Formats: sequence, structure tokens, C-alpha cells
Amino acid sequence: MTNIPTPTNTLICPADEIFDGPAVQAELKTAFAADANPESVRKIAVDVLVAARERGNAAIELAFSKRPFDANPVTRAYAYLTDCLVLTAQDVVITRLHPTPDGSDDRLAVLAVGGYGRGEMAPHSDVDLLFLTPSKITPWAEQVIESMLYILWDLRLKVGHASRTIRDCIKLGGEDFTIRTALLEHRFLGGDRALSEALDKRLWSDLFNGTEREFIEAKLEERDSRHEKQGGQRYVVEPNVKEGKGGLRDLQSLYWIAKYLYKVQTTQELIDLGMFRKDEYAKFAAAQEFLWAVRCHLHLIADRPADQLTFDAQVEVAARLGYTDKTGRRAVEHFMQDYFRHATAVGDLTRIFLTKLEAAHVKSGPLLERIFRRGPKVKALYQVIHNRLAIADADVFLADKLNILRLFEEALRTGMLIHPDAMRLITANLGLIDDAMRNDKEAQRIFLDLMIKHGNPERSLRRMNELGVLAAFIPEFEPIVAMMQFNMYHSYTVDEHTIQVIRNLAQIERGELIEELPVASSILKQGVNRRVLYVAMLLHDIGKGREQDHSVLGAKIARKVAPRLGLGKQDSETVEWLVRYHLLMSDMAQKRDIADPRTVRDFAKAVQSVKRLDLLTVLTACDIRGVGPGVWNNWKASLLRGLYHQTRVALEHGLEALNREQRGADAKRNLRARLPDWPEKKMRVEINRHYPPYWQGLHVTAHVIFAELLDQMGDDEIRIDLHPDEDRDATRALFALVDHPGIFSRLAGALALVGANVVDARTYTSKDGYATAAFWIQDADGHPFERDRLPRLRQMIHKTLLGEVVAKDAMKSRDKIKKRERAFNVPTSITFDNEGSEIYTIIEVDTRDRPGLLHDLTRTLANNNVYIANAGIATYGEQVVDTFYVKDMFGLKYHSEGKRAFLEKKLREAIEQGAKLAIA
Repeated sequence: MTNIPTPTNTLICPADEIFDGPAVQAELKTAFAADANPESVRKIAVDVLVAARERGNAAIELAFSKRPFDANPVTRAYAYLTDCLVLTAQDVVITRLHPTPDGSDDRLAVLAVGGYGRGEMAPHSDVDLLFLTPSKITPWAEQVIESMLYILWDLRLKVGHASRTIRDCIKLGGEDFTIRTALLEHRFLGGDRALSEALDKRLWSDLFNGTEREFIEAKLEERDSRHEKQGGQRYVVEPNVKEGKGGLRDLQSLYWIAKYLYKVQTTQELIDLGMFRKDEYAKFAAAQEFLWAVRCHLHLIADRPADQLTFDAQVEVAARLGYTDKTGRRAVEHFMQDYFRHATAVGDLTRIFLTKLEAAHVKSGPLLERIFRRGPKVKALYQVIHNRLAIADADVFLADKLNILRLFEEALRTGMLIHPDAMRLITANLGLIDDAMRNDKEAQRIFLDLMIKHGNPERSLRRMNELGVLAAFIPEFEPIVAMMQFNMYHSYTVDEHTIQVIRNLAQIERGELIEELPVASSILKQGVNRRVLYVAMLLHDIGKGREQDHSVLGAKIARKVAPRLGLGKQDSETVEWLVRYHLLMSDMAQKRDIADPRTVRDFAKAVQSVKRLDLLTVLTACDIRGVGPGVWNNWKASLLRGLYHQTRVALEHGLEALNREQRGADAKRNLRARLPDWPEKKMRVEINRHYPPYWQGLHVTAHVIFAELLDQMGDDEIRIDLHPDEDRDATRALFALVDHPGIFSRLAGALALVGANVVDARTYTSKDGYATAAFWIQDADGHPFERDRLPRLRQMIHKTLLGEVVAKDAMKSRDKIKKRERAFNVPTSITFDNEGSEIYTIIEVDTRDRPGLLHDLTRTLANNNVYIANAGIATYGEQVVDTFYVKDMFGLKYHSEGKRAFLEKKLREAIEQGAKLAIA
């Protein structure tokens, strides 16, 4: 067949393995000879081409599996295969179905547009075609187009098509930038070549020329809108390879703009145009190859168009690319670190490119420049170009290597953005940052001032990080740059999380978070050692990604780095302590019962001073808020506030201030004050019916409600009080009913059935045989239940407790782990602690979260005669830590190793059985 294209670029495998044109032509010829019926032509063509397409796809995929990073030859191979299919279909239609009428001047050109026109295709990319006619579509052209499309649709190609005249193209391209961009990349496939060439000339003369600025502004506006839709920043945990920030579309936008301005045919021409240096273009090419490889693997894994790097897909792509587990990190984490580094490079290249356009006056300068023409005065080393801070003389600037840090200081002082040419100079001279500079006292002063003096440390740290200055000045920081934490809890890479944490601290100092973080705000207002706090935040996660506990390793690193940043011996020791114990307060607040004086006493002994308590409280709040959107909530805030205030009392007035008996006496007195109308006899009955832990573990509000629920309660009644507690971001659920074994488990099951996530729970048995249970629950989004959902919640709980609904059976259909979440490995850890509470054994279960887990665990404990006094549930994405305060059937702690081992075995069995059902 004469119109099968000859590949002009290297393909991933030989062209005849992708599409054997002569063999396909021979097969068609034989089939047509055997069945001359015109009605059979389409079916014959489809049968032959389906088989050819399957062979071609298989050949490409096999070759790609052997060279998984070679994306350019793969994208060209898929485009080549598509060309062959489209042109064969055209040939069949024109020679067999609708030959050009004799004497007719009918003309038709078939063009590839968009990504297909560029010759870049992923396995399931759209096939965008333009059918071009000189004037109105004739009946013959209409028949040809329709028959071609039917064949292509039967091949299961996703065809986007338009039938237009040259005049239509000019008109519609002038009205719609998407159409204009697609036309920019048109490529002739078959038919009338002269018609295609006429379109090309008219596009440049009548549409593109003179509208360059308009096109550029439209593309940049489109880019900003796309980024906003994809999360606004490049470090989202499940990035979109095509549309996300730092993705393929950003690189393509640069090429479109360059082609529109300079008629370039390849991205390499950007070097000759002076848009990029050779090393910068190498980054462009590497990022493009990497991102296209990832996108192609995504399509092959999903067997459909797929551009979102979901958690499960990340694991599979990493395996296809040959990444392996090493240095204490999973293969997927190494892969995603490379991904984010390429995405960062795309951002750097975009900045450089756009600045070149500004210099050429084809892109408008920043809005602020257009409004305020006069910029701030800058120091002698600098000049202002397009309202950005630029370097006046590179040689003079580089003569003093401390100027590398001073550039960021000047940018913060003036509030200006740094000019990309200055950034290029910095990245090209990172080698100047050596040990001598790191140990220079003036360098240390400048670096600390960037964090603590100018009020916007986030801006300088992020730019220093992106340019490599941060990792050069603190080499221990380099391993965590772009390091992904493969879990559902952290929304950012480790370096970006660190910057977010410091951003939170700066916001508190500026008075922007007084309502959200009142305790941290008041601590900073009273005054703390800011140098210690900022350095501790910078270093708190610096030990991540190794086999050793990151807090322990981070403390060792901090011991070396803090003095190198200019801190004295005492301050360095405080930083080291903060890094070592930066998770302590969060763990104590979320995994232990802060109503238990023993918890507060243990925490106070660890902290030792109010100064450390203040620093750790601010660090903890900023750390949790820096994990990701929605992680910080009023529930966590209330736990931290409670632990902080109680610990401060203990540190200021002595540990004996935390007295169980005194707390119980205060609680009874508060109850009397809240129920002044109750007769004394009735009040005495209420006070005497409860054991001491009841008075010590609940707020007076709960005591009041329980008193009213228990008043004149019958043995067959179940009384429930549900109340949204906005201050804690949870719904308080109080239950009063006759006590019986397993009550905690049945309540947990009932709540799980209505989609409630338990964050805290405690049960008490009264002396007269009633159970009082207090649960704090949230909906699936981590908020209190809406009031209109409470009646259904109450009804389902009643049915479950009355035995009308068996939670274990009803949970089967709901207790499922979503496919995208199955890639996470969460090892199960179960510990027993007899020291953390005076009267209970604390069982801590750290495992994979799922809807029915709490019910399974509490049912297992109940079946083994374990009494659960209270439970705390701390969730970290796909990981959960369930903490149970328990006694045995005789009211004693679990001291026997044999009993503990038996319980651990039963709990593990329950976890494993439930996990199997959850992924079935």
C-alpha cells in the first residue's frame, strides 16, 4: 500500500513489528477477492485492522517493558501505529467504497491535530482528526468521512473529529484558543496535500501572526486555572501527570508558545533561540521523557486513559520502571521522589522561559509592575528588571559567596520576586557553598535572619529549596528534598511539609491564627526562644527515610547542625530535645487518656520545664497543621489544650496537684451546682451509684446528662443523648442501659454501621448494674454529624442494641478497603503497658484502618472476658492506633505474659481475618 508512512524518528521497536503494511495489504486483497460483496468491505477491513492493531500494541508494550524509560520512541510508535490504521482505513474507503467520481474536483485532506498532530501518543490517547475541504462538504466527502469514522470507531479508537473548510478553521480558531492550539499542531496524513499546505499558509498569515501576546496570555491563564483545579501546587500526593502543576501540559504549553512565536518544529530549537541553555534543555528533555514514560505506564496498567497517579498506580508504575526497596524506603517512595524532582524542574524551566518572553516584550509584566511602575530601591549589587530583583554584575556578585544568601535576604527586604536570570546564576554556582561558608558566622546570621527577621520565611525557604541552596547550605537536608511519604496521612513531600510547618509558625507570630490556635498564639505572645523554635521546626523531620527511627536519627543530626547554624550549646541541646521528642505531645494527647492523672504526670516528667512545654506545644500544633488540609481539627486542638493546661499546672505547682481524689470531689460538687433543683436524697443516690473512675474521667456536662438519663430508668430501657460538639469537631453520644458483657463492642458495631468514626470512648459500670458509655464520633469527613442525621443514628443504635441488627453480619458489605488504598503496607504492632495507668493495662493496637476494625477488636476483647474502660482512636490516613484501657474479669491488670500473649494472638487473628474480607 503506497500511503503507509515511513517513520522519520526512532521507534521503540522495528516499524514492521508495529504495522506490517505489505502483509496487511496482502491480507486485505485476499479477503476482498474471496468476498466481493461491497457490503462486506467494512467488516473485512475492521477484522484485518483489529488484528493488526492488537499485534502492534503487543509489540510496543513488550519493547517498552524492556526499556521502560524510553518514552519518546514509545509515544512515536503509538502515533505511527495510529497513522497506519487511519491511512489504511482511508485507502479502503476511497478505493473500495467511495472512489472519487470521474471528472470531479472533489478534494479532501485528512490531518492529525492536537497531541496526535504532534506525533506524541500514549496507549489510549484520543485520535484527533481534521477533515479539510476547500469549500462546503460535498456528498462524496461526507460519505468518505462517515465510512472512515465507522471503521475507526469499530477499531475501538477514541476519535475526536471535525469537518471544516480553511475559512471555518480561521474563523473558529480566532474565537476559541483550544481550537487554535489544536490547529497549531496540525500534521498532514493523507488526501490532498496542497489543501493542507494552503491551510498552513492561511493560519500563519490570517490567524497566528500579530496575535502572539493574546495567545500567550490565554495559555498562561489556562495554565493557572488548570493548576488551581489540580490542587494549586506540585506536591499533591496523587498528582495528575498530564494536567497537574509541573506536569506534561506545562511543558507542552512552553512548546506551543515557542511554536506560535518562532515557528519552531522541535523543542531542541529552544536552545538556538536562547530560551534555554544546554543544561536547562537537558532538564526539559529528561522531565518530558520521564513524565511521558509514567503516563504511558499508567495507561497500560489501567487499560484506558488514566493520568492520575493514584496510590495503587504509583506502586505498579514504580515496579514497571524497575525501582526497588532500599535504604529503609519502599520502591514507590524512591519513584515519587524522582517524580517530584522532575515536576520541580518543570517549574524552574517555566519561570526561565516566561522571563525570556518578558524580555522580548511579548508577555505582559507582572500585574504589580503595571500598577506601580516605581519599584523599591535596591542595594548596589542589584538592579530591578520587570519588577524582579536581578543581579547587576555577575562577577562582582560571585566574588563574595555570601552574596548567594544575601540575595534571598534582599528579596525579602524589598518584597520582590527574584529574577530567573539571578536564579540561573545561583544554580550554576552552588559549588561555592562549601564548609568554609557553612561555618562562617555571617552566613549563619543571614540564614537565621531569613527565618526569624523578615516575617515571611516560607517564601525564602521554598525558593532556596527549589534552587538547591538549602540542601547545599545544610547537606543533611538533601535526602528529604522531594521525598514522598507513601501514606494517606501526609499531603506533602517531607521538605514541603517542613516549609508548611514553618509557615504556620510565622502565621501565628503575625497574629493570623489566634482563633484557631489560641494556646500557641498566647505562648508566642508571652515570648519564647524563636531561634530555637525555628531551627527545631526546620530539622524536626530531617531524619526521615532511613531505617532508624526518624526522631532518634533527627536528634543526632540536629546535634551537629544546630551549632553550625549559629546556636549556642544550651540552645542546641534544646533543639536536639525538641527534634527527638517532637511526636511525644501528639502521641500522649491522641493515644493516652489525658483525664488520667498518671498520663499527665508521665508527660510532665518527660518535659521537665514550662519552657520546654511551651516550645513543644507550638511545634506540635504547627507540625499537625502542616501535615495537610483538614488534618488539624478542634478535636485534636481540645486534646492538646487539655494536656497543655494540666501539665503546666503540674510543672508550676508540683505533681501532687494532679490528685484523683480531689478531681472526684470537685466533679461531685460541680454536679450539685448544675442540678440545684434535685432533692438531696435523689442527689445522694446519683453520687453514690458511681465508682471513682466515673467522676475522674468525664466533664460535668456528661455527669449532668447521665444523671438525667439514669433517673427512674427501667431495666429494659436504652436511653441515648446525641449532641454535636462543635468546639471539639465531634458528636458526643451518651448511652445509659443495663450493663452486660460486650456492651462496648455492640455500641462500636452500631456506630460503625451508620458510618460513624469513633475518636474517643469510655464506659463505666455503676454499683446498681447500669452501664454509662460516652463516645465521641465523627462523620466520614471528620466533622460532627449534621443534626438531621441524628434520628437515623439513634434508630440504628437502638436496633443493634436490641439485637434486631447483628453488626457483624451487617458490616460485611461496608467493611471494604478501596482499590486505590490497597497499596499501603501497614504492619500490625500490639503492645501492653502496665506503667502508663495506675489501675488499667493499656493495650495499643497499631494497624491498618478499615470501617469494622474497632468492632472486631472490641468483640475479640469481650469474647475473652476483657473489660474495656475506655478507648482512644488516633487515625493517620490508612493507619490507626486504637488504645484500650482494660482490666481482666477480676478487675486486675494483665501482668501474666501468657495471658498477654494469648490476647495478642486473638487480636492479630481478628485483624487478619477482617483484612482478608475487606479486600475480597
